[in-house]
Order: sequence, then C-alpha cells, then structure tokens
Amino acid sequence: MKGHLYLIGFMGVGKSAVSKRLAAALAVPCMDTDTEIERRASKRIAEIFATDGEEAFRDMETALLSDLSKEAPQVISCGGGLTLREENRRMMKESGTVIHLKATPETVFSRVRHSNARPLLNGNMNLSYIEKLMEERKSRYSGVADLTIETDEKTVEEVVAEIQKSLVAACQTEGDSL
Repeated sequence: MKGHLYLIGFMGVGKSAVSKRLAAALAVPCMDTDTEIERRASKRIAEIFATDGEEAFRDMETALLSDLSKEAPQVISCGGGLTLREENRRMMKESGTVIHLKATPETVFSRVRHSNARPLLNGNMNLSYIEKLMEERKSRYSGVADLTIETDEKTVEEVVAEIQKSLVAACQTEGDSL
C-alpha cells in the first residue's frame, strides 16, 4: 500500500466502522483521529470544545496529521471537520489516498440522533441543521477526494468491498500495487 488511506466525510457516514474493517482486510494498522486526539489531550472531544474551543481542537487535528505523514501507511478515519483547513487537505493529498464516504442527511440523522458525543450537533440535533452543515462542507470533501463511496443502505462489508475494488482498479490503471 502506497501511503495512507484517509476516510473522510460527515459524522455518521460510517468512517470509524469502515476503517477498522478495511484495515483488517488490508492487514495494516488503523487509526481514528478523534480517538487519538482524545488520547493525546487526555480529555473527550466535547471537553476540548468546551474548555479550549473549536480552534484548539482544529490545531490538534493539524498537528496529528503532520505527525501521521511521517508514519508507515495505515487506514485513518478522519474527524468530520478535518478537511476544513486547506493545510490538512494538502497533507492528506501528499501522503495518501483520500476516500470520501457519503450519506444523505436523513441517513446521518438516523445514525447520530441519539449521540451526545458530537459537539457541533449538541443543541442542534435536527435534520435541517445537519443538511446545512453538510452543504457547507460538501466542496471540502469532494474537492480533496480521490474516491467517493455512498454508504446509504449498505453494510460495512459492502462499503469495504467497494473501496477495495476501486483501489485495485486504480492501481491497475496506474500500474501500481496496493
């Protein structure tokens, strides 16, 4: 595998579940950026947002990406807002393949509506706010993605199989190997 496989997309599209299965299928390590930031900061993301602010959290994301660019290839599940910064999008493009997992606002809402671990949705847990936020981020996801996979009404295994098939096809076209 050449470089990292970055899974990006809005919260609730399946990045965490898909990344674990994809990493296992490819026999490479897996990392969730939100989990790693919580580990490094010794506090939950909601607490980081509440005490340090969103900008401090975004700085932590950028620092983590910089560190990851020096590590061996792995599958990386990226927090939903990681693509907001141009610097982050550039680092991902330079160090791997970016896979955009996508779902409808209705699917996202059905998957996250009972969660209180999503600071940007706390107090805004409704379909119209999710639609608005997804629309604001859409160009940042699509602009950096090498591959886009719809996750609506698909199992994790189906999404992983679709990613693998697309990666193999891309490698054959470019004459590379996974």
